[in-house]
Amino acid sequence: MTDPLLIPEEHNTSKSIRQILRTKRKALTTAFQQTAAEALLLRLKNDIVIKEAKYIALYLANNGELDLQPFIRWCWQQNKHIYLPIVHPFAKGHLLFLRYEHNSTMVINRYNIEEPKLDVRGIKPIQQLDIMLTPLVAFDSTGARIGMGGGYYDRTLAKWYEHYRLNKESAQDKHYSLSIIGVAHDCQQITKVPHETWDIPLPKIMTPTRTLYCKPSLHQ
Repeated sequence: MTDPLLIPEEHNTSKSIRQILRTKRKALTTAFQQTAAEALLLRLKNDIVIKEAKYIALYLANNGELDLQPFIRWCWQQNKHIYLPIVHPFAKGHLLFLRYEHNSTMVINRYNIEEPKLDVRGIKPIQQLDIMLTPLVAFDSTGARIGMGGGYYDRTLAKWYEHYRLNKESAQDKHYSLSIIGVAHDCQQITKVPHETWDIPLPKIMTPTRTLYCKPSLHQ
């Protein structure tokens, strides 16, 4: 575990922080990444919420992101259903989540990232997911995050966050039952993330060494 990175005032913008942290993340060695992936696997598979989950959305690592392949293989062994994000073909700036299996046909999207080939039979609405593991570029202790800049997760999770923010918990409130967990290397934590009103903070973040239960500001 490392101390949160203090960003100099002159670089304290989302754009600058994204550049600094992406460079830092990409500099991690292959051996370090492999060790981090195995350490994260141990934390994930021992998490009670994940143990009980059946439908899990996550991502394929890109650009130095923490690799979830060991966890994906474990999920398949446990008969859990895995879903990957794809760029929504009709709702601009949003994501869909498609079933991902050993034999899924994969394509390269506009961002040069692998994703399952669109098949409406494999779509899982987010209110039917149990867990969503989200990638991020930077985070702080409040759960504020900086992503890659496209705003896809912020738009996709806006309705979920409205339920979370208003603390509406009921049997009919299926959006609230979805657990969102950010995944990152320890070195991606900074002292304070600048945020906009549309940014979605995370109540829980997992790294290879720890689990942070955050208290996002409900008035953002």
